[in-house]
Amino acid sequence: MKKFAFVAVMAIVAAAFFGCGKSAPKANLKSDVDSLSYAIGMASTYNLNKGMLAQQLDLDTAYMDEMAKGMLDAFTSKENKKERAYYIGVLLGMQYGQQYEGYSRMVFGEDSTKNLSANNYIVGIMANLLGKSDVFKDAEDAGMNADRLLNQVKKSLYADVLKEGEAFQAKYGSQEGVGKIDCSVKVGNDDVKGTVLYKILKVGNGPVPTDTSKVNVHYEGKLINDTVFDSSIKRGEPVKMNVNQVVPGFKEALTHMPVGSKWEVVIPQQLAYGGNPQPGSPIKPFSTLIFTIELLGIEK
Repeated sequence: MKKFAFVAVMAIVAAAFFGCGKSAPKANLKSDVDSLSYAIGMASTYNLNKGMLAQQLDLDTAYMDEMAKGMLDAFTSKENKKERAYYIGVLLGMQYGQQYEGYSRMVFGEDSTKNLSANNYIVGIMANLLGKSDVFKDAEDAGMNADRLLNQVKKSLYADVLKEGEAFQAKYGSQEGVGKIDCSVKVGNDDVKGTVLYKILKVGNGPVPTDTSKVNVHYEGKLINDTVFDSSIKRGEPVKMNVNQVVPGFKEALTHMPVGSKWEVVIPQQLAYGGNPQPGSPIKPFSTLIFTIELLGIEK
C-alpha cells in the first residue's frame, strides 16, 4: 500500500491556499512589512497556479474567495486547538480522499456506482494514527492483509470472468493438436502453477531463446471474446523485448519456441495479469488471454 508523505502534502495544500484568482482579496499595503508579506506569499507559489489546484485538489476555481477565507480561518485557528484539529482533518481528508477514490477504482474499475466504505477507510486511518487496532497489529500488517483481501474481493467481483476463462481453457485444451506446457513460476512472493496451451501455426527450426534472451517478435493479444487489446501485427512493426520482462505465460511460450515458429498461445489468468491488469486496459481482472506469437529472431 502507498505511504502518505505528510510533509509534502502540507506544503502542497498550504501553497494551494495562497493561489490568486479574479475573486482574490485586495492587498492593503501600508508598510514595508505589508509589502514583504505580500511578496513572500506570492513568491511561495511561483510554481503553482489555479489550474493545478483544480486538477490536483478538485478545486472549483469559481470559489477562490472561499478558499482564501478558509486559509485565513486556518491561520487564525492556531490558538483554538479544537478548530486546529478540524482543519488538519480537512487537509488530510483532501489528500486521503483522492487516494480513497483511486483505491475504489482499483477494486471496482470504472463502475462509479461502487466504492470502498468511506467510514471504515477513515476508521482504519485513525487506528494507525492512534496506534490502536483490534484488527491488525500495525500498518505493515494491515498492508499485507490488504493485498490478500484485495485479491479475495476481486475474485468475488470477477468470478464470472474467472469461470468463463477456465471453461475456455478446458475446451481449447481438448482440441486435437494442442500442446501443453506445465509450469511453476514465482510471481512476487507467490509460487504460481499453471498450464500454457498452444497450437503450432508455423514450424520453426532455429535456436530456442532462454529467459535472459532478447527477442524480435510479432504478436497479437486478444481476450476470449476476440477483443484485440494489443497488436504489433496491426501496427506493422515487430517488437524487440526481453524474455524475462513479459508476463510469465508469454515467457514460458517463448522459451519453448524455436526461431521461425508461429504459435497461438492460451495463457491462464494466473500466468498473465491475474487480478491486476493495466489501468484503462480492456483486460478485466482474472482474464484468460490468447496470443498469436511469431518468433522472428534472437538479438545478439
